Amino acid sequence: MQKYKVTLTEEERLVLKKILSKGSHRSQKVLNALILLNCDDGDFQTNRLINEEVAGVLNISMKKIDRVKKRFVEEGFETALNGRKGERVYKKKADGDFEAHLVALSCSKPPEGFSRWSLRLLADRVVELNYIDNISHETVRRVLKKTN
Repeated sequence: MQKYKVTLTEEERLVLKKILSKGSHRSQKVLNALILLNCDDGDFQTNRLINEEVAGVLNISMKKIDRVKKRFVEEGFETALNGRKGERVYKKKADGDFEAHLVALSCSKPPEGFSRWSLRLLADRVVELNYIDNISHETVRRVLKKTN
């Protein structure tokens, strides 16, 4: 029993063959195109391979083939080919007010015993001055990199 049956239209097959024949594409996109072409059960397929043969030839797992077929059936051609877009939203730690304080501090005179501000020194100082609860030197670098 087949759980997910891939049936490609003639246009979709042409798109996949075009991806495989020329151009530079991501490796996962090429693999997904090969999987979809070889697992096609549509009218335009001349010789369909079973999943074990596809896995052996492409040197991939059966699970990968099942995931691509499932994505094709449930979410459509484009998602099966390109994968999903990341949906996670990251909360920004540094707002405009904090950035202004950080830039002003970095332009000020460095502390006694130092010739210039380091990223770690800046991170420690903004926490001391209660501009922010905690921050890494990498976040400080990203904020300062934006301001030329």
